[in-house]
Amino acid sequence: MFLVLIIVIAIVSWVVQNNLKKKFKKYSKVGLNIGLTGREIAELMLRDNQIHDVRVVSVQGRLTDHYNPADKTVNLSPEIYEGRSVMAAAVAAHECGHAVQHAKAYGPLEMRSALVPIQNASGRIINTIFMIMLFGSFIITGLDIFTVGLPIIIACYFIFTLFAFITLPVEYDATKRALAWIDDRNIVTPDEHGMAEDALNAAARTYLVAALGSLAMLLYYVLMFMNRD
Repeated sequence: MFLVLIIVIAIVSWVVQNNLKKKFKKYSKVGLNIGLTGREIAELMLRDNQIHDVRVVSVQGRLTDHYNPADKTVNLSPEIYEGRSVMAAAVAAHECGHAVQHAKAYGPLEMRSALVPIQNASGRIINTIFMIMLFGSFIITGLDIFTVGLPIIIACYFIFTLFAFITLPVEYDATKRALAWIDDRNIVTPDEHGMAEDALNAAARTYLVAALGSLAMLLYYVLMFMNRD
C-alpha cells in the first residue's frame, strides 16, 4: 500500500513540476504593464521594507531563484533578473518576501535555517548507510546491516520530513507578502495580479507534494521497522 502511495506521489510530483514549467513559460511571455525588470522590482521591495543590507544578484540556471539568508542575497535567474514579465515580477517579489521574513525574524524561517546543517548532514549519513547496506553484506558475512541501518534511515527521514513541513509556511507566507506588496505598490494590474498569484501557487504546490512524499517515505520505513521480523 505504501509503495503504491509513493508511486502515486511521484507521479503527482512530476505533474506538478511540469505544470509549474508550463506556467513559467506562459507568464514569462506576458509583458508587465509597468515595465520594470525583476531586479528593479526586487530592489524596490527591499527599499520599501527598509532593508538595505541585502543584495540582488543574478545566478545561472532556470528556476534557480532563491533567497540566501547566510549571505543576505536575493538570487534571481537571468529570465527573472532581466525580465520585464509578470513571472519576473512574481518571482522577484516572492524571493524578497523571504528577505522580509529574515529581517523580521519570522519564526518558521528561523527554524528552517537552523535545520539546514542538520538536513545536509542527514543527507550524507543516509547516502553512506545505503552504500553500506548495498555492499556491506558482501564484505562482512553475517552482519545484519539492514536491521542496524533502518533506525538511522528513519531518523534521517524524520529530519527531511520536518524540514519539508516547516518549509510550507515559509513559502506560503512569502507568497502572501509578495502579492500584497505588488498590489499596494501598483506593480501589477488586476489581470496581472491573477497571473502572478496563479504562478506562485503553482510553485507552492511543488513544496506541498515534496512534503507529502517525504512523509510517505518516513512512514514506509517506520512500517518496515515495525514488521522487520
